[in-house]
Amino acid sequence: MCRQPIMRCRLRLDRENIRCMEKPAESLSSDQVGLHRWRMSDLDALERAIYESLDHLVPWMPWAADPGRQQTADFLTRKQKEWETKEAFDYAITSGSVLIGACGLMRRIGAGGLDIGYWLHPRWTGRGLATMATAALVGQGFQLAGIDRIEIHHDAANPASGAVARRLGFAEVERRQAPEGPAAPGGVGIDVIWRMSAVQWKARTAEHAEGAS
Repeated sequence: MCRQPIMRCRLRLDRENIRCMEKPAESLSSDQVGLHRWRMSDLDALERAIYESLDHLVPWMPWAADPGRQQTADFLTRKQKEWETKEAFDYAITSGSVLIGACGLMRRIGAGGLDIGYWLHPRWTGRGLATMATAALVGQGFQLAGIDRIEIHHDAANPASGAVARRLGFAEVERRQAPEGPAAPGGVGIDVIWRMSAVQWKARTAEHAEGAS
């Protein structure tokens, strides 16, 4: 999916991007994708992206089984609140002016950790864009105070999500039975967990920077 080495994805971060932040930057960009914090003005574009992606999303995303304008508006409202409470930091993924997916950093794995979720409109898959967006999130996540590890979780029947983790150097650390079975119809109920430590990411970033010089 990602045909570019990560070192070519040069992120241009907002000025608020400083070490040990309490919250990540509200917008990020690379050569091919942009990320911005969700806003209510994204409602129409997000609703359209979801409906055009339903066949792609329903097998893996429980929320995709019951989409609707009100549900989408509720999602945006919830994401505004979660950002302010620092429970989660969710973004729209864009290419130019087109909203093509979503991603986010979530505090669901205990102290010192964040997990990442993402999806793309199927028209935009196969270009490495999910990998670029996820790399941006990892870089931001490790600048948040107290974060020493980031994980990516996905169902074992969805190897495409694991491919993003693998490209970024995450290590698969565990496979475990989901306590409540498959969360969505395409799943088999086995969670695959990938992990990256802050030390590993720093070393990887330095290695790529050295290779680019």
